[in-house]
Amino acid sequence: MCRWMAFSGSPLMIDSLLYKPKHSLIDQSQHAELGAETTNGDGFGLGWYPTDPVTRQTPGTFHGVGPAWSNRNLRDLAEHIRSPLFFAHVRASSGTAVQETNCHPFRHERWLWMHNGSIRDFARLKRDLLLEVDADLYPLIQGSTDSEAMFYLALTYGLRDDPVAAVERMVGFVESTAARHGVEDPVQMTVATTDGERIWAFRYSTAHQSRTLFYSRTVEGLRAVHPEVEALRVLSAQDRLVVSEPLGVMPDAFREVPESTYSVIYDGQDEMSAFNPR
Repeated sequence: MCRWMAFSGSPLMIDSLLYKPKHSLIDQSQHAELGAETTNGDGFGLGWYPTDPVTRQTPGTFHGVGPAWSNRNLRDLAEHIRSPLFFAHVRASSGTAVQETNCHPFRHERWLWMHNGSIRDFARLKRDLLLEVDADLYPLIQGSTDSEAMFYLALTYGLRDDPVAAVERMVGFVESTAARHGVEDPVQMTVATTDGERIWAFRYSTAHQSRTLFYSRTVEGLRAVHPEVEALRVLSAQDRLVVSEPLGVMPDAFREVPESTYSVIYDGQDEMSAFNPR
């Protein structure tokens, strides 16, 4: 399994969240507390949107096959890139190769996608799943992971027009395909996807025992609870985080995303609704 983080808000240096918190994503790559594995060293990835609205249409990405905690280039980039929306991911392979094309986040046009979890017995289901991918999208698949297959299935089902409906249809197709092959409880996922304006985050598993996912409280709410914390006075009201596990800055700074739920984050607000595969 993996750990990931998504940020949206006022532009900030990526290292302020990726490295500096007590239980940052880099710390989680070695000492995850709530994941299936303690260590997530099978590669990493960063995806970010520029501050310039003209160039923001296309996100930049950087991936590596080694562990995130020792990558000098990742640290240097994080110290020099300011972004209003970025994804970061540290990987623990569920069986596919450790290679750059298997590292999250995945990118298509202006969209990013990252995943924690797995499709059970993916090798058995892979052929049927990939044959469903749109013929124009299929040549763009570069890696061999179930996560990228989920992304391209969601794109096939209309991710760019209606992300929630597309992901619900994607999960429903995986579950129906698994049922034909006699695979039980096939889907385990927390997923984040974005078009550079909104973030959609999903927590779901067929067995209804999903991997952890948390979202940050509003800055206004944190200020009310912690008026003594100086750092909160300079944060923007639009700053929001979604994380696999809390960063450890304050015990009440994060709330758990309910089971079988998706959220939409935009301009510092979030809307949560039930997630129902179909």
